[in-house]
Amino acid sequence: QVQLVESGGGLVQAGGSLRLSCAASGHPFSSYAMGWFRQAPGKEREFVAAINWSGRTTYYVDSVKGRFTISRDNAKNTVYLQMNSLKPEDTAVYYCAADEAYSDLTSGIAYHWGKGTQVTIFS
Repeated sequence: QVQLVESGGGLVQAGGSLRLSCAASGHPFSSYAMGWFRQAPGKEREFVAAINWSGRTTYYVDSVKGRFTISRDNAKNTVYLQMNSLKPEDTAVYYCAADEAYSDLTSGIAYHWGKGTQVTIFS
């Protein structure tokens, strides 16, 4: 079992930046692909980004390509989501997720979830 704890959410003006972090514990971190999902009010949870165990392969939903960057530090058991050029439509609760299969994450599936961190973008 792996435990995931997100941090770094907040209230930011449109055009600004935030960096989310997700600290993992309880299982060898490098054995998991990691991802970020988000859920806006009244909407279903959607996939945002994923990174494979080594960090060499990443994948993004089209709406964040060129603005968001997912990365990981296996020595620190942490995955990050750098979010730039933020828009009001990025407002959501952001969830960290882990799965042994990278392909599961890119398909929108994850076995382990954090509790989420709120990101609010105002114009």
